[in-house]
Amino acid sequence: MPASAVEKAKKNALNKTIKLCRERRILIPTFAQLKDPALVSASVRAKLKGVGLWDINPLNLFRITWHNDTDTGLFGGVNCLEIPQAITGIKARVVGLVGKHFPTGAHKVGAAFGCLAPRLVTGEFDPSTQKAVWPSTGNYCRGGAFDSALLGCTAVAILPEGMSRERFDWLESIGAEVIATPGTESNVKEIYDKCWEIRKTRKDCVIFNQFEEFGNPCWHYTTTGPAIEEAFAKLKGKRSRLAGYVSATGSAGTIAAGDYLRKKFPHVRVAASEALQCPTLMLNGFGEHRIEGIGDKHVPWVHNVRNTDAVTAIDDDDCMRILRLFNEGAGRKVLAREGVKAAVLEALPLLGISGISNMLGAIKLANYYELDENDVVFTIFTDSVEMYRSRLIELTQMHGKYTKIQAAVDLERCLRATGVSWFKELGYWDRKALHNLKYFTWVEQQGRSSDDLRRLWDPEFWDETFAQVVEWDKLIAEFNRRTGVTP
Repeated sequence: MPASAVEKAKKNALNKTIKLCRERRILIPTFAQLKDPALVSASVRAKLKGVGLWDINPLNLFRITWHNDTDTGLFGGVNCLEIPQAITGIKARVVGLVGKHFPTGAHKVGAAFGCLAPRLVTGEFDPSTQKAVWPSTGNYCRGGAFDSALLGCTAVAILPEGMSRERFDWLESIGAEVIATPGTESNVKEIYDKCWEIRKTRKDCVIFNQFEEFGNPCWHYTTTGPAIEEAFAKLKGKRSRLAGYVSATGSAGTIAAGDYLRKKFPHVRVAASEALQCPTLMLNGFGEHRIEGIGDKHVPWVHNVRNTDAVTAIDDDDCMRILRLFNEGAGRKVLAREGVKAAVLEALPLLGISGISNMLGAIKLANYYELDENDVVFTIFTDSVEMYRSRLIELTQMHGKYTKIQAAVDLERCLRATGVSWFKELGYWDRKALHNLKYFTWVEQQGRSSDDLRRLWDPEFWDETFAQVVEWDKLIAEFNRRTGVTP
């Protein structure tokens, strides 16, 4: 299509989207407002008091932030949880940002917004005529379906058939079209194959592929990185150091918070974690695993591997055992006996399976770099146990009732015995090797060029990419002005 025709089509789509948002009274928040809700107007805050966190109400776009206060329905400090030494067994402090307090109960709704908002305000997606396709291994397609529902458009959620039943039930309840692809968390290629099929056969669909959409890491650079900085400022002591940041790669959006932290804390170590049963970064390997939501067998296009200091592999069996330890009565009794306070015990269900994996990655990083009580390692507790109740039932069916003896064994074996195995510090050429792995997925299979791949190695490319958010916010402000929807 000629460039003039493309621009005309985008202009038409933009005008229709403005009309739709005017009719539905939809106000789109800026990235700056999601980073700092103090910028949200008093009128929006007043209206939010009567809106539930998961309600299909456009005002909930303003709750795509780490600052939701579930007691007041408004905003407060960064939602985070420190895991005490009685659990981690290490001197360094481990703190995780809590994803449960986002709409949908997972922070991936933010990545979905980061991909969707720029398309809306540039006319690259028309929700009045097109469907939004959200390829995912779990929470991203839920976030995309939620954002789509707020706009009144149909979401197409693509996720592996082996994901937890809770995810499928919720997607169906919100009216999304659900496509289940073969396999489990590790079967990302099958998701890509379905996307190619949709591109060829369904002209009414726009694909928001989190693994290659730069809106995903841009949202985390803009919001998650500063949230960690803010949380650290609140909890640090006189000699505290922000020493590490650990994130499962998954789509490689969340790990982009490390790019922000590097600017503020040059000595921070950024580690990417993955499942030991599918050690793609560690061993160029393959396999299947049970850490739901962290797809692998490839290096995402949006992962700035040049800014990754280490990779670590986490045994999925440890994650499943700790899931029981944190949520079964016998496990909680053992933890209480070991000195874990009641408030922490009540908060442990905030960690879903991938959150537990991230916690273990943080412990490994602290052990490897011999961190002490002055060091703080941050990570992400992506979602909560609410997405995995069915898994707890399955584990009981498979292994029987959870006992205090088993809980004590799991505490020692899966937590306190965590050492430095399956932790690899990356040199320059190690990072280059991971970068080069992108070729096989993205150039050979997904139509990217070698020149595009070479650009991803340049630090300037990432600075320019993250700087786009400033322009996006200007476009959002202009879009809202044209809709006439008042704050």
